[in-house]
Amino acid sequence: MNATSSQRDPAKMEKIVSLCKRRGFIFQSSEIYGGLNGAWDYGPLGVELKRNIKDYWWRCMTQLRDDVVGMDGAILMNRAVWKASGHETTFSDPMVDCKTCKRRFRADQLDSIECGQRPSKTPSTCGGELTEPRAFNLMFKTYVGPIEDDSSLTYLRPETAQAIFAQFKTVLEVSRKKLPFGIAQIGKAFRNEINPRNFTFRSREFEQMELEFFVQPDKGFEWLEYWKEERLRWYEAIGIPRARIRVLTVPDESRAFYSKGTYDLEYEFPFGIQELEGIAYRTDYDLKRHQECSGKPLEYFDEETRTKYIPHVVEPSAGVDRTVLAILCEAYAEEEVKDEGGKSEMRTVLRFHPRVAPVKCGVFPLLKNKPELVVKAHEVRDLLRPLMTVFYDDAGAIGRRYRRQDEAGTPFGVTIDFETLGEKGAEWKDTVTLRDRDSMKQERVPIPTLPERLLSRIR
Repeated sequence: MNATSSQRDPAKMEKIVSLCKRRGFIFQSSEIYGGLNGAWDYGPLGVELKRNIKDYWWRCMTQLRDDVVGMDGAILMNRAVWKASGHETTFSDPMVDCKTCKRRFRADQLDSIECGQRPSKTPSTCGGELTEPRAFNLMFKTYVGPIEDDSSLTYLRPETAQAIFAQFKTVLEVSRKKLPFGIAQIGKAFRNEINPRNFTFRSREFEQMELEFFVQPDKGFEWLEYWKEERLRWYEAIGIPRARIRVLTVPDESRAFYSKGTYDLEYEFPFGIQELEGIAYRTDYDLKRHQECSGKPLEYFDEETRTKYIPHVVEPSAGVDRTVLAILCEAYAEEEVKDEGGKSEMRTVLRFHPRVAPVKCGVFPLLKNKPELVVKAHEVRDLLRPLMTVFYDDAGAIGRRYRRQDEAGTPFGVTIDFETLGEKGAEWKDTVTLRDRDSMKQERVPIPTLPERLLSRIR
């Protein structure tokens, strides 16, 4: 869906992109060689944020449930999988070429993307001569083995789902599950997008968090509603309020042909309202196709009804990179605050939920040239490090160090000062200053109570 101009905030998006590079969240891939469009590298903070999101999704989907198990399918699969699924013949976007600027565009996005020569215009309004739309297959081709011919052709997977369908019967047998049950997977997927754009939102290499939930044929719509609510609750738990997500009921003419019902969970990014996750009732299409094409039985034997049938599937499919981007956009804030001298300054802060924040706690000795403070700060760092990601920083004024961690989204800061050493009264000995990122309020906390105090807030 295209967003109206009132919903767009290009300036905010530029600031987020700049912060991501400056603070080590996301970099352009191969940047020293001019980059590669549609590919991104995650830096020290970005990889921690991304991993925290994936870990929490995995925990909620598999570790906290009895009816979901996990798998990790191969990126390379037999070409027959993609023939059976329909990807080889139908997984395409309509493409047009502009004879004026020599660029290619998706035909269904001509009203929402920039012209190659006149960025203030779109390809549909710039006056350039466009070719007729034609199909462009999105899968990356590759070859298996030393000979590059049709017999060794396969593709980098465009989605993680097909590995689950191909292994459905095997996972069912080894896990000894009964319907309804699901198979979850997190992994890389690749699509040769015509127009990668909007930072990491639409990329050629990306990660998916997908669940294929297998149900009785008459229970599909019931589970579709269930998973819509579960996914909304999950986004709330990582810091994206339900009010910020719009649930779109995808109309019949826009759904995939195999779907009987689809919800799109959409988020208002600075570049417009766009899909964050799709939840589709895929019926029995995939398993039926793989059974037909492989000749292998994929029915489920229902012990209660004593019948065999091909299960139906409800699929919540989320993009890891899109979720990271949504969290960055939701967390980003600028506010005017007073510095230590009472002067106003602008503070940039990422208000990550503590459970997904890349760094949970910053540890700061008040002065690095005071050996006793440094030793005690190292003790506090080592106390917390086995329990959470900690960042130690002793460079610069303490206010500057706070600001750096605010930009990194670190929810808590611990300062070791002269009170910690007992130099200003025995009652303060072995206490530290605990600072909250969002309120900037500080409190004295005994060092032994720090781990449980922080863990309770993170959880």
